[in-house]
Amino acid sequence: MATVAVIGTGAWGTTLARLVAAAPQTVAAGATVTLWEHHAERVAAMEQARENVTYLPGFPFPPGLRVTADLAEAVAGRDLILLVTPSQQIRAHAQALAPLLAPGAIVVCASKGLELDSHLRLSEVLAQELPAGVAIGALSGPNLAAEIARGLPAAAVVALAERAAAERAQEALSAPTFRLYTSDDVVGVELGGALKNIIAVGIGVNDGLGYGDNAKASFMTRGLAEISRLAVAAGANPLTLAGLAGLGDLIATCSSPLSRNRSLGLALAGGQTLEQALAGQRSVVEGVTTTRAALQLAQNLGVELPITQQIAHVLFDGRDVRVAVAALLTRDLKGEREGLDAEA
Repeated sequence: MATVAVIGTGAWGTTLARLVAAAPQTVAAGATVTLWEHHAERVAAMEQARENVTYLPGFPFPPGLRVTADLAEAVAGRDLILLVTPSQQIRAHAQALAPLLAPGAIVVCASKGLELDSHLRLSEVLAQELPAGVAIGALSGPNLAAEIARGLPAAAVVALAERAAAERAQEALSAPTFRLYTSDDVVGVELGGALKNIIAVGIGVNDGLGYGDNAKASFMTRGLAEISRLAVAAGANPLTLAGLAGLGDLIATCSSPLSRNRSLGLALAGGQTLEQALAGQRSVVEGVTTTRAALQLAQNLGVELPITQQIAHVLFDGRDVRVAVAALLTRDLKGEREGLDAEA
């Protein structure tokens, strides 16, 4: 069985560490899971309380979970590294990890976003920084941390190009209430997870303006078409976007009051500026930087993203949310599958 380290102590990283440490296969093997936190004082506080009071209060650590501020200690002898830090920190953490990884290690990124300056997917960032021979993948799906921490049923996809590595990660990370599927479509899994955050901002605007369920369903569906156009242009399998990392993640993020991106949209619909809305968020709202990066990626690939463009106007140009909605509704009429049909 693969031994696991988790890099990042936000709600999702802590949830994954707890989940794996308490999984039957981990307990049966007498294995431990290491959780890395940059600040030594936070490590001391978590070890004393045996929970992450800041980001996941009320969920005690299982006995097999250890927290450390020493990155080398965290990954020493570990086969599988889960990277769960904000997207804009992935490169720096990959650089720090590179000399510490064992030959044949598997690094799976469970963060969802795009690097702002390069417009790269996070696995592409890892490929630039990690040594040859490291298997690099992504974990995504409808995975609201608070629900999984409570033991509620959920499913996800772990994607790696190498089938054996994907199955090894699948075995290590599965739990009785967390069902994992494998995929070889890293591009589709990553872009589905990243781009749905943009659509969730728009859904928050829809809900905040009281536009109703017809508008919400329409926006989600056209959002999925937009995600699919960009993902397919980048090399994804279109069927991936109909699965857990595409449609599944989109539904969860757009529907749940736990979604930070949806909450941002609600705040914008209520008249707050972007700065005001972000000031009330403890964790990173990935949809903001992803909007900028996705537009540049789309330009590079020659793909039209009308929803993302209007959300960018609202976020960065101060456009009134009602004006943005009107602009989407009055665009030139199109065929529903435009940009997606094979002959297009």
